[in-house]
Amino acid sequence: MAGELVLVTGGSGFVGAHCIVALLNAGYRVRTTVRTLAREDEVRAMVKVGGADPSGVEFAVADLEEDAGWAEAVAGARYVLHVASPFPPAAPDHEDELIIPAREGALRVLRAARGAEVERVVLTSSFAAIGYGHGGGALRASTEADWTDPDAPGVSAYAKSKTLAERAAWEFVRESREAGPELAVVNPVAILGPVLGPDQSTSIQLVQRLLDGAVPGIPHLSYGIVDVRDVADLHLRAMIDPAANGERFLAIGEGFASMADIAKILKANLGDDAARVPTRTLPNWLVRIGARFDPSIRAISSELGKQKAATNAKARTVLGWQPRSNEAAILATARSLIDLGVVKR
Repeated sequence: MAGELVLVTGGSGFVGAHCIVALLNAGYRVRTTVRTLAREDEVRAMVKVGGADPSGVEFAVADLEEDAGWAEAVAGARYVLHVASPFPPAAPDHEDELIIPAREGALRVLRAARGAEVERVVLTSSFAAIGYGHGGGALRASTEADWTDPDAPGVSAYAKSKTLAERAAWEFVRESREAGPELAVVNPVAILGPVLGPDQSTSIQLVQRLLDGAVPGIPHLSYGIVDVRDVADLHLRAMIDPAANGERFLAIGEGFASMADIAKILKANLGDDAARVPTRTLPNWLVRIGARFDPSIRAISSELGKQKAATNAKARTVLGWQPRSNEAAILATARSLIDLGVVKR
């Protein structure tokens, strides 16, 4: 209920900051973790840009790779939104650089939550834990019943990290049984929407590079889109709805969109601000060459041809979730980047 304390891990991140905004506007008290208090002012500024009063946000120092600080971070919280997880712009030198902090970090948060008698943890996982490594066959929409096979050829280190971290979280809860906490999981596709600060995810960087004209053409790439505000809303619904306990929820808006679709939306709605957006399509071999020099292209080129369809039916029917359109998410992303002054003119 409103007024209860909620811990949000990773409040300096894109999703974490929006979760803080949604919680504050719903009347909850919020504590968030950061790796250093030097980021406190940055988080408060992001929350203010998002339309909430940041004065009441509490801060706790905790790192996914360290035990210190987590007991203090969860103390007194009724709920935990575990949003923090490593997501680099390019593949790491070794996959364990992603897998270990993601998996062990989730377990640290769950252990601390159990010790503090937290009622429910909502874990931010990913479509990456659902949609890959299934091999060929007929195209069908992925659902929450699907799991990525981390041992399948070509599965990225990021997809492995999200899959193994989520698997470990479910196993922890099964073994804890009556000791708690309850667990619900949100599995978003590529997240767009209003940017609140300087740190940007790979999907946001792709929109920025289209606006900047930093890529010579449009890659043959389609991926699922969801607005970050809807992701935050789904976290809150999963946090309080009794029906969400023990469940996973795919967070996807209208469905998959191609980079060409995104470019057309930008061109049709932003006038001169979209003057640099390319119009010609690049062959995949050329995209892979460009990936050697551009980290954001490198991050997406590894997934070319792998993404399929996904459905949000469960989140809609079980939790009453109503996401925005892809166009709304794309334009909110672009306009916020323009307002922040990070798009070349």
